[in-house]
Amino acid sequence: MKKYQIFTILALALITFCFTVPVIGFNGVMNKIKTHNINAIPSYSYNVWNLYKGFQYESPNLPKGANESLEKMLETRAEVGVASIPIWKVSLEAPNYPKDAFPDGIPVFFHFDGYSGDVQEMNTINHYIGMYPMEHGGKFERKIVPYFFLILTLMMIAYLYTKNKYSWFLMAIPSVLPFAFLIDYAGWLYWYGHNMQEWGAFTIKPFMPTVFGDGKVAQFTTHSYPSIGFYILIIVSILSILAIFSKKKELKSK
Repeated sequence: MKKYQIFTILALALITFCFTVPVIGFNGVMNKIKTHNINAIPSYSYNVWNLYKGFQYESPNLPKGANESLEKMLETRAEVGVASIPIWKVSLEAPNYPKDAFPDGIPVFFHFDGYSGDVQEMNTINHYIGMYPMEHGGKFERKIVPYFFLILTLMMIAYLYTKNKYSWFLMAIPSVLPFAFLIDYAGWLYWYGHNMQEWGAFTIKPFMPTVFGDGKVAQFTTHSYPSIGFYILIIVSILSILAIFSKKKELKSK
């Protein structure tokens, strides 16, 4: 097996397991939960969520045993997040959220296809300061992301078998995924911070929410840092770049 094939297979395995399978397998489920159309959720979506639940944040306020399966989460009316691997974490701390009850503050996790964590509580805080709810942003991205990952997976498979000098393009997208996510994430943060509404309890001037690190919004302290999914994207990016250059080297040697 060629070096570029090894790098590609490793990157492909990470993309497929961490994103393609859970994104496609859980596609549309959040909308069914929101509209109380639970009976329309396919059985395989339950299996997908249950498989990936170990990567999800477990709120200390969840009913006991609720996180054991999607079925129990729905039975107890617990807040359900998407199944894919989380990419970024934002948590918020405030005096009215004591550490003993909220050891992680109010954490929310950003995924390619949606959110997880204490999203409802974060939306309550957003409303309090005049900010749009989290679901308002990224609607287009969430709509196309299942097709994006399906096509991306097929492109990476095709890279294993194509041998022309332009085949590097097939691995270009996975090589820039972490940077593309950050650009989109920062862009939406800017939009949220510069589209404050009058329904807030008090007026906040337009601002740029913290993309990376610790920040302050009114009396709230915010923490914004990568989650496991972002580090996986970095690994995929490195493997993709190695696959591109090792294949170019092989083609030149012929």
